[in-house]
Amino acid sequence: MWTKESLAELIATRFRGYRLILVSNREPYSHQYKHGHVECLRPASGVTAALEPVMRVSGGVWIAHGSGDADHTVADSSGRIDVPPENPSFTLRRIFLTKEQEMGYYYGLANRGLWPLCHVAYTRPAFVPEDWKTYREVNAIFANAVLEEAGDSPTVVFIQDFHFALLPRMLKERNPNMIVAQFWHIPWPTPEMFRGFPWKGELLEGLLGNDLIGFHLRLDCQNFLNTVDLTLEARVDRERFDVTRNGKVTTVRPFPIGIDFAEQGVIARSEECQEDERAWRREIGLDDDCMIGVGIDRIDYTKGILERLGAIDRLLTKYPKYREHFVFVQIAVPSRSRIREYQMLEDEIDSWSDEINWRWAVGSWRPIVLIKKQFPQKRLVALHRLADFCLVSSLHD
Repeated sequence: MWTKESLAELIATRFRGYRLILVSNREPYSHQYKHGHVECLRPASGVTAALEPVMRVSGGVWIAHGSGDADHTVADSSGRIDVPPENPSFTLRRIFLTKEQEMGYYYGLANRGLWPLCHVAYTRPAFVPEDWKTYREVNAIFANAVLEEAGDSPTVVFIQDFHFALLPRMLKERNPNMIVAQFWHIPWPTPEMFRGFPWKGELLEGLLGNDLIGFHLRLDCQNFLNTVDLTLEARVDRERFDVTRNGKVTTVRPFPIGIDFAEQGVIARSEECQEDERAWRREIGLDDDCMIGVGIDRIDYTKGILERLGAIDRLLTKYPKYREHFVFVQIAVPSRSRIREYQMLEDEIDSWSDEINWRWAVGSWRPIVLIKKQFPQKRLVALHRLADFCLVSSLHD
């Protein structure tokens, strides 16, 4: 069981003398203009919530896409800024992309291609040659930034997710002495599913530039090894869970991800959290004897939000005693709204929650409270404390 203390000890002992560079698409802090002033926000992201404690301990460099409209203003000429703002402990290096690059690499290849392909969520993937070209181009931009930050120093590069499948090979070709690891935060599909990806050989070659690849589950590791075995000329060792290609060994391991639970506990025990609980009660309009359930998600078709609302509807159908004594709060943070499938999903969630509320409403009571906005972590901890239960219903994750 990893804790903040054991992680700090690992970094201090095993990474001594090495610089840590973390790469992700989503930045841990963004700066936005609000009412003429610059405001620092923490984007809704499980990746950043899980990894920021690592960076606070290591004091390394986090390279990410600068998406805030004031990000340019507060960073230096190279896109660097020290964070967190209240107690700087690591450097954020922002990469600024054109709208065309963002559309092709992020909204296109990554989220209309790889995301539905890997989640097997019955949403048809879109494989556009121009998107793949832009994806390759953006991976090269990030590679240049990593190499610039690393210089001649011994460096460990920790790459996040499916946005950067080509980056490991690019780094290793230019600096073979780098230690490169990558965590793939989404499932890996079966070889039969992955064979439909038009550039599967190049993508797998890119990933095998890693010294270590991590997945959430052992099943994902097995699917990846089987995919490599059926796609490339490589030696796949299923007992040792590694791949050898052209003399280069890549280790594949499952690493279920977690959060800093101790920090959540400190927030939960604070007086401010108790005040936030009272604020939630006022905002939702809860009676003291009313049961409350919560769901907290990005609006995404893999999260099972529609199915969750359907379960609430069925609960009220089968068990009338919960009518007027139960409220389900769904925090649904809008996401990837430039993609048509996400626009349609948001409309469906609105429509379905309205229909359920119309069907069961009595006086001022409504069973579903749908809130489509992002909240700071401390507000969400208060909502967790207030809740009798939480529903997590990812379809394949």
